[in-house]
Amino acid sequence: MNKEFVTYEQALSLKELGFDEPCIGWYNPQVNYKKVTTDKYWAFHLTGEWENFKLAPLYQQAFRWFREKYNLHAEITWSPSYEHEPGKWSDAIYEITFVDVSYTKEWKAEAPDMQRANGKQLTYEEAEQACLDKLIEIVKNK
Repeated sequence: MNKEFVTYEQALSLKELGFDEPCIGWYNPQVNYKKVTTDKYWAFHLTGEWENFKLAPLYQQAFRWFREKYNLHAEITWSPSYEHEPGKWSDAIYEITFVDVSYTKEWKAEAPDMQRANGKQLTYEEAEQACLDKLIEIVKNK
């Protein structure tokens, strides 16, 4: 179930940007910050303190938060393979502005490199992480 939660580093960045929504999971860097606990009572009895616990949002919560707070809409799509090129995941991030009845989309960021260093394509989950990293970067640079 840990793959449903943003990474510890992303959780820290979200907190810096003001994310403070209710979450079902927490990171405790004193125990193992790579693993999420969803039982706060067990976690508290294990450590005896709360100060170091960090919220562990689900990816869907983080993407919703960016939509609602910053009007940034992200989508991850699969591009099929063509001739000699393999298929790949790509992302797009839009800021949607309503003008009269229609809306305009503004491209806010180029898709991050959707290949690993070894040339293999990213999985959907890795593309999701890369897209969330890009959202965090956009807001930090605003």
